[in-house]
Amino acid sequence: MGNWIVVPIVLPAVMAALIVLAVRHDIVLQRIFSITATVALGAVAVALVIFADGNGPEMYALSDWPAPFGIVLVLDRLSAMMVLLTAVLGLGVVLFASSEWDKRGQHFHALFQFQLMGVNGAFLTGDVFNLFVFFEVLLIASYGLMLHGAGAERLKAGMQYVVINLTGSSLFLVGVGMMYAVTGTLNMADLAIQVPLVAEGDAALLRAGALILLLVFCVKAALVPVHFWLPGTYANAPAPVAALFAIMTKVGAYSILRVYSLGFGENAGDMAWLAQPYILPAAIVTLAVGMIGVLAAKRLNSLIAFSVIGSMGTLLISIALFTPESISAGLYYLLHSTFAGAALFLIGDLVASRRGQYGDRLNTAPVFHQSGLMAVLFFIAAIGMAGMPPLSGFIGKLLILDAARESDAAIWIWSVILVTSLMGIVGFGRAGSVLFWKSASAEGVIEVEGAQWPVLPIIAACGMLAALVALTVFAAPITDYMQGTAAQLFDTTDYIRAVLGDIPAAQLGQ
Repeated sequence: MGNWIVVPIVLPAVMAALIVLAVRHDIVLQRIFSITATVALGAVAVALVIFADGNGPEMYALSDWPAPFGIVLVLDRLSAMMVLLTAVLGLGVVLFASSEWDKRGQHFHALFQFQLMGVNGAFLTGDVFNLFVFFEVLLIASYGLMLHGAGAERLKAGMQYVVINLTGSSLFLVGVGMMYAVTGTLNMADLAIQVPLVAEGDAALLRAGALILLLVFCVKAALVPVHFWLPGTYANAPAPVAALFAIMTKVGAYSILRVYSLGFGENAGDMAWLAQPYILPAAIVTLAVGMIGVLAAKRLNSLIAFSVIGSMGTLLISIALFTPESISAGLYYLLHSTFAGAALFLIGDLVASRRGQYGDRLNTAPVFHQSGLMAVLFFIAAIGMAGMPPLSGFIGKLLILDAARESDAAIWIWSVILVTSLMGIVGFGRAGSVLFWKSASAEGVIEVEGAQWPVLPIIAACGMLAALVALTVFAAPITDYMQGTAAQLFDTTDYIRAVLGDIPAAQLGQ
C-alpha cells in the first residue's frame, strides 16, 4: 500500500488544521469538511482492510529512516481492522454531533479530527514510544471534547479524567524508559528479538518496566481496580463524545494485545505471556463490577457507562486467555461492543432530550415525543449489549465461552459470563420498563421544543444498530477474517521481517 498507510493519520491532521485556520467561523463549512474527511477516511480504511486481507504485514518508514531507528508504521490485519472500526464509528459520531452538539462549544470538529488522528496513529504505529506520542495526541483532543459545552458535573468529571490520564502518561514514560534501558530499543518488532536476549541480571528491571506499561494500558482499558475514572467521565460527557470514547478503551485493549504478543509472546523465554496472570482475574472482576453497576444505576447514562466496563471485562477475558481461538472471539466481540456502546450513548441522549426535566434519570415520567421509536431503538441496542440472541453480542459471547473450554479457569469464566449476562438483561429490562412501559400509565405528555425529528442523530443511532445487524448477518466471513488475524498475531515472523528485513530463523526464536 506504500504511502496510503500514513493517510489515516495525515488526513485528519490536515483537516483539523484546515478547519481551525480557514473555516472556524462557519459551522456549516466545518461540518462539511469534517464529514467529508471522515467519509474519505472510511474509504481508505476499506482499501487497507482489503489489502491486509490478501497480503502480509507491510511497513511504512517515515522519512525513509530504517527500523529500528526511525519512526515506522505497520499495516497488518489487526491494525487495518481497527482503523476501519474507527472510521465507521467516527462517521456516526460526526453525523450525530452535526445536528446541534457541535454548536455548544468551540472547535468541536477540529478536536474530533485530531482525536481520529491519535487513535489511528496508536493502531498503526510499530514503536512503543510513538504509541505514547499518539496516546497524548488523542488524550489532549479528548480533554477538549470531554469539556465541550461545559457544565459543573462535566467539568468535575473532566478534571478527574485529565488527572488520571496525566498520571498514566507519566507512568507510561517511566515504563518505556525502563524497557529502553535494558533492551536498547522500543521498536515492537525489535523488542521481539531483544527481550529473549536480556541478561539475567537485567530481567527484573525489564519485567518491572513491562508491568508498569501494562498498568497504563489497563487504565486506558478501564480494568479493575483502575476503572474508577470511566463511569463519571462517560456518563457526563456529551453524547457524541461518549460514543466516540467507545473506541478509547479499545485502544488500551489493542495495546495489550499488540505489545505483549510481540515483545512478550511465546518466544520471550521466562517472560512469555507476561501479562496473562494479571489480566485474567482482573478481567473477571471487571465484568462482575460492570454488571453490578448496571443493576444499581439510577441514571441511564451511568447504566450505559457501567455496561461499557462490563463489556471490557468480557473482551479482556478473551484476550487474557492468549490462544488463537480466544483472540479471534475477542476481536469479534470488540467490534460488537464498540458499536453497541456507541449506539446506547446516542440513543440515551435522544431519550433524555425528550424527557425534559426528567432527563436521563430512571424515574417514571409521562410519555414523550417519539417514545415508541425510542423504545424500539433502545430495545435493539439493549439486547445487543446484554448479549441476547439474535444479535452479534450473543454470537461473540458464545465464541468466547467456546474458546475458554480448555482453560484452567473455564468454570469461573463460564459462570461469571452467564451470570452477568442475566444481570445485564435484568438491568436493561428495568431501565426500559421505567423509561417506556411505566410511562404509558403516567398522566400527561412531555413536550420539549426542538425534539421533533432530528434527522441526523436518528440516522447516526440507526447506523450503529445497523452495524450490529451487519456483524450478525456476516458473522461467518467476519470470524474468518478474525481467525486469520489471530493466526497472524501468533506467528510474528512476517511482522518482524516486514519491519526489520530478512532476520535469520534462529533470531526469531524458531
